Amino acid sequence: MLKTLIPMQPVADIARSIPFYEALGFEVRQRRDDWGWAHLACGEVQVMLDQSIHLHAGIPKTAVLYLYPDDIEAFHRHAAANGLAVPPLEVTFYGMREFRIDDPDGNRIWVGQDADAA
Repeated sequence: MLKTLIPMQPVADIARSIPFYEALGFEVRQRRDDWGWAHLACGEVQVMLDQSIHLHAGIPKTAVLYLYPDDIEAFHRHAAANGLAVPPLEVTFYGMREFRIDDPDGNRIWVGQDADAA
């Protein structure tokens, strides 16, 4: 049986990427600059950042991290207050209130909450 899933995001520069994720509310649990690797968490949500994942130049990103905060309004304000260029919240055709941003390496981050709950 599986216990947990921790996505690993490819990054070019760990020192540049960590502040972006910290602005979203993640905290560094472990960091190895000599490896170009970090393990971050925000509550129960975890992600790893890794410079050793060598994607081929020019290929499109194939994964999106979709974050589900308890309060989309508060999360949106938090991200903006921490200097991230967040677009306005929108309600999607599939009933989520969300915003979408890219990390410094172009990895997609979508943040949403059920529009009825928001």
